[in-house]
Amino acid sequence: MQVFTIKAKPKAIFGIILAITGVIVVVLTFVGNHSASTSAAAPVSCTTAKERQDYIESLGYDTDGKESSKQITIPSTFNDVYNQYNDIQKQQGFDLTQYKGRTVTLYTYNITNYKNKDNVIADLMVSDGTLIGADLCDTSADDGFLVALR
Repeated sequence: MQVFTIKAKPKAIFGIILAITGVIVVVLTFVGNHSASTSAAAPVSCTTAKERQDYIESLGYDTDGKESSKQITIPSTFNDVYNQYNDIQKQQGFDLTQYKGRTVTLYTYNITNYKNKDNVIADLMVSDGTLIGADLCDTSADDGFLVALR
């Protein structure tokens, strides 16, 4: 039987423990940040106007209560603009690639409490009563933007 003995000074032991702790913190931070960004959003039922309005209000936005809707077809092939739009959806846990070529309903609401802006709308993309995408945009020519609803 062989016995190995290691002599280490307290400073060396403390340094090793500190290094191991640092590695653990970095790994946990990396895993935590990446798993949250790639996970799918929990399904949101948007079958009724009340469910859609309640969802928007749950995110802190007020609407004027008016809803408009139209049928849209998600392109079978995404161009650069649609890829960028889908990147915004992925930030929220949605992914439109599985809906390529499908016709879905786009519901639009006027947002009344967004940073003193008058032209802000919320769009909800719904397929078979389930929310598959959402965005918030300012339709004005001067201050236009498009961002994730969440």
